[in-house]
Order: sequence, then structure tokens, then C-alpha cells
Amino acid sequence: MKIVLVSAVALIDPEGRILLTRRPEGKTMAGLWEFPGGKVDPGETPEAALIRELHEELGIETWDSCLAPLSFASHAYEDFHLLMPLFACRKWQGTAQPREGQALKWVRVADLRSYPMPPADLPLIPVLRDWL
Repeated sequence: MKIVLVSAVALIDPEGRILLTRRPEGKTMAGLWEFPGGKVDPGETPEAALIRELHEELGIETWDSCLAPLSFASHAYEDFHLLMPLFACRKWQGTAQPREGQALKWVRVADLRSYPMPPADLPLIPVLRDWL
């Protein structure tokens, strides 16, 4: 089974809310909410992938020093196995804007379970709840 490496981030605002993005129509798992991020390209670090993805998808800038490794998900989907490191980030420049047709929502950690998410994201919720 193919292993896919995806890097994700819990962007945490000054009020302690976490940014979720909703997968747009036409994409796999459309309509589900997830932590921002994306696939790690060959030769790219998970941190570099996040910095690139945050710029492309949300129009914000951050740095390696602002990405703290927090946890990871390992989940077998039907066609591939997902390995997803999750970073926490409290510092970035700019205002998150949807650049790829996705919806955005700042969510309190206690409310994360109210949002339908991909199976790989669900085990990360208790980690965030305990950490925040």
C-alpha cells in the first residue's frame, strides 16, 4: 500500500481558536473539515510543505521556527496509508483568506467534534484538547 505524507497545522489564534478548512466540491472527501496543510513534495520537509501550502491556500506567511511538532496521524484509507504530522502554530503574517474555494472557520477546541472531519483527523482532536 502506498504511503502518502501530508503535513498539517493547527493554526491557533490569540483567543485559542483553531482554523479549520472545508474541502471544496470536486475534491476527495468534499465537504469535510480539516486542519490546513497538504502533501509533502519529494525532497521537501514537512515544515517547508506547510509554509508553502499556507501561502498557496490561505495567503499567510510563517517560518520553521513558528511550527512546533505536536502529534501525528497514521491512518489506512482504502487506496493508501496516510502519515500526517501535525504542527501547532501561533505566529504568522497576514490574514487567512480562502484561495482555493474552501470555507474557513475559527473553532474552539471544545467544538471540534461538531465538524465532520476525515477519519485521519479525528484522533488529533483529543491531543489538541489536552494541549490547549
